Amino acid sequence: MTARDVPVVHALEQQLFPADAWPLEMFQAELAQPVCWYWVAEQDERIVGYAGLMCIRPVGDVQTIAVLPEHEGRGIGSSLLRTLHGRARELGATEVLLEVRADNPRAQQLYRRFGYEHIHTRPRYYRDGTDALIMRLDLTAPEPPATPTTPTEGSR
Repeated sequence: MTARDVPVVHALEQQLFPADAWPLEMFQAELAQPVCWYWVAEQDERIVGYAGLMCIRPVGDVQTIAVLPEHEGRGIGSSLLRTLHGRARELGATEVLLEVRADNPRAQQLYRRFGYEHIHTRPRYYRDGTDALIMRLDLTAPEPPATPTTPTEGSR
């Protein structure tokens, strides 16, 4: 993701996470952080997904991951997640954490498929009062084998 991508990503963010959308300035600030890395997925020169990682060794944290609904089920979310895991490993992380809405079973299924485990619940974490599930992936464990993709929604 580059600064030029931020307006498009922000518009997608508002569409995908209307109750919890990050402000434009947050994306700009994240890109400027030396401990954060962001990627976009494109199809036909159009951004169809994005993901971000913060890594302060030994912990990586999935900041966000999202795919447009009409592009779900094509492996884009899985590819973005693999990219985040690869970068976290390169940076020396031994684990990755993320937060996912308790009412988003499709995203939870994706994370479980990659080996994430639910380790904690943050009650009423999101603005609308929905709980956040904290999930953890041990990066020192062998990667699970590739499996067919399933549709997923964003992390939050």
